[in-house]
Amino acid sequence: MAALKIKDSVIKTVIFDFDGTLAKLNIDFARMRQEVTRIISSYGIEPDAIQDGFILETIQAAASLMKNDSAKKAQEFRQESMNFIENMEMQAAQKGELFPSTRELLSFLTSNDISSAVVSRNCQKAIFTVFPDILSFCEAVICRDAVEKVKPDPLHLRAALEKTSGNAASALMVGDHPLDIEAGRHAGTFTAGVLTGNFQAADFQKAKADIILPRASSLMNMIV
Repeated sequence: MAALKIKDSVIKTVIFDFDGTLAKLNIDFARMRQEVTRIISSYGIEPDAIQDGFILETIQAAASLMKNDSAKKAQEFRQESMNFIENMEMQAAQKGELFPSTRELLSFLTSNDISSAVVSRNCQKAIFTVFPDILSFCEAVICRDAVEKVKPDPLHLRAALEKTSGNAASALMVGDHPLDIEAGRHAGTFTAGVLTGNFQAADFQKAKADIILPRASSLMNMIV
């Protein structure tokens, strides 16, 4: 029987990032961060008081600081920030598109008895806007809406493994960002970096990815 192997291990579950891995959304993250920083300042918090990090984590850190003063203020800030992010994601999704071989790849994995799932820091509405029939091609889509902690926290990947009845030791995390590699390593999966986003092979080597691929669909060439 055909199988996907990495380091002599048979992969039974593949977990994919979405934006930059299976689809192209072209989200302007620089603008997103700039606006979130402005919103933080408008609530009386100096952005410099928050350690630099990913945008969702920055929002959480700012909300935690505000909560010490007012829970209502923290909730209003969080709602305003997340509404802005979701609007940006939806605007990008409406112009976004799947990479040409995405459906073929997911169907190919299924035909070879390999489960697949998607984990994304994006909102679920954006994913389904770009890929309305995604659940016909993979077993689970776990977006930020569905988990308390998003990748690189391993709980995000573990939620996908639970949905697919997968085991980390026989799973592969595939993404276009080093944080996907970090998430996979923390969750105990194998990891693959793909070069269809904004990062180069050297970035994935530094992140200690198990394999580096030109694109996610290259996995089809690895099934023997």
